[in-house]
Amino acid sequence: MPTTRSLVAPTTNPLLEQALRDKLQRRNEAGGSLGELEPLAVRLGLMQNTLKPEFHHPQVLVCAADHGLAVDGLEPADPRPTAETVRMLLKRQLPLTVFARTQGMAVQVVDCGMADELPAHDRLLVRKIAHSTRNARATVAMSLTQAHAAMRAGMEIADQLVGNVTVLAGVGMGAHESAALVLSRLTDCAVRDLVMSSPEMDTDRLAQLLVILQGAQGRHREAVEPIEVLAAFGGFEVAVMVGVMLMAASKRHLLMIDGVPACAALMVAARISQPVTDYCVFCRSHNHLGLDQALNLFRASALLELGMDSTDGTGATLAWPLVKSAGALLTELAEGEEPGPARPPAPIERIEMPEMVSVPEAPVPAAPAAGDPPAS
Repeated sequence: MPTTRSLVAPTTNPLLEQALRDKLQRRNEAGGSLGELEPLAVRLGLMQNTLKPEFHHPQVLVCAADHGLAVDGLEPADPRPTAETVRMLLKRQLPLTVFARTQGMAVQVVDCGMADELPAHDRLLVRKIAHSTRNARATVAMSLTQAHAAMRAGMEIADQLVGNVTVLAGVGMGAHESAALVLSRLTDCAVRDLVMSSPEMDTDRLAQLLVILQGAQGRHREAVEPIEVLAAFGGFEVAVMVGVMLMAASKRHLLMIDGVPACAALMVAARISQPVTDYCVFCRSHNHLGLDQALNLFRASALLELGMDSTDGTGATLAWPLVKSAGALLTELAEGEEPGPARPPAPIERIEMPEMVSVPEAPVPAAPAAGDPPAS
């Protein structure tokens, strides 16, 4: 599959950026500085290439899959069976769904590769590539064909979304550990730093975890290209999120990244098309040292730091009001304020006149002297 089909444009636009800052400065003169909301507002304007960014129909996509590593004696960061987490999401029994409903955000679960079959549900989108990935310590987690199929499924999902805001989160037994392997290989970051949950983490559990993960790394030491790394270590939920990110960013949509699996997907997507990160803001639902390190790889911090330990995506539902508020700084009019343009005026192009080049005159031939023969 040609992964470069979804072309993502950089958001860099110095003229628009200055116009956005000037607009915010005029607001500051009346109401004072609003701190970190202002650079966020500028980024939102640049994403949509406008002075008046507007967002609608925010969608939470929770991508679910099982991982072959989980059968290898792995004690995953989230020990709850994947199918049980999905059932709770569909029954609106988790804080994520409570907060999403409060904020007017639609939640959809994508079965990217769960081991179990669940009954049909209007909020369950089945895009199952296989019933779980394989054990990466024994073989590749998925074939290249499966990786491409999962990315293509993600692109199709993103192309059909009605809104222009997408929260991305991944769940599943072994999802965090699989994502840590992807991030470690693509960035040369130690996998230990990505799976260590806290300084008090049980040393025996950490040692057992590292034996499994380092065994997988040794098995696939030749995998270095992004799709190869994804196939060697990744989960189907990571591959689907890669496709969603590439397609959504190509349409200048906002992406809210929540959790280590979403960070791993973004790292793969950025290796395919680097400007995809321009369209991302970061959120967190866990107070986990591995997530700290994952965010550091993007030189990013989460919009909110609440010390939660909840399902990935929960933090994004709480951060969404901040994003809406930052956008409102640019779109909502104060009383008596002129609406103003949606885009800054185009720069006046100066037409450079070419310099006059002096051409030396041709020498005038001397008149023939008297008695000379005429020129032939």
